[in-house]
Amino acid sequence: MSPAVISGLGFSEITRSWVGTAGRLAVDASASALDDAGLDRTDIDGLLVAHSPVVPCGELGVDFQRTLGLGELRLLQDLHGHGASAAQIIEVATLAVQAGMATHVLCVFADAMVGNKVPTAEAFALTVPHGELPGWEATHGLFGAHAAYGLAARRHMVQYGTTTEHFGAVAVSARRWAGGNPLAVVREPMTLEDHARSPWIVEPFRRYDCAFPVNGGIAVVVSDAEAAKDLARAPVFVAGFGEGHRANYRHAGCDLEVRTSAGTAGREALAMARLQLSDVDVCEVYDCFTYSTIVTLEDLGFCPKGEGGPFVADGNIDPGGAIPTSTGGGQLSGYYLQGMTPISEAIVQLRGDGGDRQVPGADVALVACQGGIMNHHVCLVLTTEAAGG
Repeated sequence: MSPAVISGLGFSEITRSWVGTAGRLAVDASASALDDAGLDRTDIDGLLVAHSPVVPCGELGVDFQRTLGLGELRLLQDLHGHGASAAQIIEVATLAVQAGMATHVLCVFADAMVGNKVPTAEAFALTVPHGELPGWEATHGLFGAHAAYGLAARRHMVQYGTTTEHFGAVAVSARRWAGGNPLAVVREPMTLEDHARSPWIVEPFRRYDCAFPVNGGIAVVVSDAEAAKDLARAPVFVAGFGEGHRANYRHAGCDLEVRTSAGTAGREALAMARLQLSDVDVCEVYDCFTYSTIVTLEDLGFCPKGEGGPFVADGNIDPGGAIPTSTGGGQLSGYYLQGMTPISEAIVQLRGDGGDRQVPGADVALVACQGGIMNHHVCLVLTTEAAGG
């Protein structure tokens, strides 16, 4: 069975200005990915799409095949797994290629949440009738990801002594990495003092603890390794993947806020790749909030539970650190395109295309995506060589 590889990576314009619909941005990203791989539309026999809840399915769903002008496909899905969707479409594409269902699968994510007369805060607000929320959440006005993640972060602070300064260390590290990424939407240097002066959004989160939403699209081509051997770019191998899903019922004894399923997903992915955590050169995480980086690193096993705050404060995730993390600025300073943010940066690093932010000798990347307020976790292990190579 031939392994699956990533043969193409493409970006649309990434901006905080309104430049068109998610569908238009997805078209641009798809064309870029095909050019990057040296493929034509006629070579594509699989299409997998994912998008945020605000993007109409008619704009970026199964009908996107027609928008791209693709011919008959052997694989077509519109997949929804919250923030983990992007990793899941890479996973499904890999399985399809390995099973012989497709040869070249185009995987696309796009979003357009900023501008077009809609304030960013309104675009990200959860506006559902109270009756559709669990009783206590509705009663106490718990709306949106900021409040839910804020509660999780506060519990970690109470249990383990994590501080807002630890969150600030994550934000400052992300900004340092973003300084070397020309696609990052915020690249100006930032200090811990800058972080501490930024306004509260939802305590314990300040402005710089939260992701920067953008309008943009990213596309990836997953190919059969044999069919990709003569393509334009050196392949990036999909060596392993794993999932972990725990429903958070918020009952007594449920501690999903501080012990997530990232550990399960990471262990499964590394086992499939026949690698150890010590083999990982770069870690790309779903850092929608600074707390996400801390708890994910703990659960993946890079540091003991409860020690994530001091771990990041000691510079371990910074350029030159023990485990370079979110090396393009992540979602905090790079661009928030859900799971495609860490996936795209992992590909950039393994290809050696990181420029000023390139991690020397990056051959193994662990990508950790999440969705549903830390309910759903999918990890990918991407490598520069096939297993056993």
